[in-house]
Amino acid sequence: MEEKQGTDKNEQPQFRMQKMYVKDLSFENPNSPQVFVIPNNADPTVDVNLKLNNKNIDGDHWEVSLQITAKVSTKEDKKVMFILEIEHAGIFLLKNIPQEHMPMLLGVDCPTLLFPFTRQIVSQVSLDGGFVPFLMEPVNFMALFQNAQKKKGEETN
Repeated sequence: MEEKQGTDKNEQPQFRMQKMYVKDLSFENPNSPQVFVIPNNADPTVDVNLKLNNKNIDGDHWEVSLQITAKVSTKEDKKVMFILEIEHAGIFLLKNIPQEHMPMLLGVDCPTLLFPFTRQIVSQVSLDGGFVPFLMEPVNFMALFQNAQKKKGEETN
């Protein structure tokens, strides 16, 4: 009986982030120093693109990364204030997880854990670049996941 309890314990699902790291980071300020003296640049145009990637490393470990590109321009003359690109990743232990739960863990839970740290890095880099902190809006990864699943369903029909 004791052996079976030990086996059951070893077979319990495990999910946790083990490591977080920046894979790629770029900050461009192509119109400095002039961009700092442009009047009325308080309400810039912001274009943000987010891409989610994941890959299996060794069966139980997965790399999940957020690729974000943010381009901030002046509203009136469309002069680029800065372009920020980041790929921020984490290594996640996903052990003894039923296969049907993997897409949601990789597409919702992992990026939800990673995003606040990515957001903090982006904010700090924009501040270090001479601008006000660039605070990205929170991302609803569940809604993105559900939209992607719906789109996949439509494509197969």
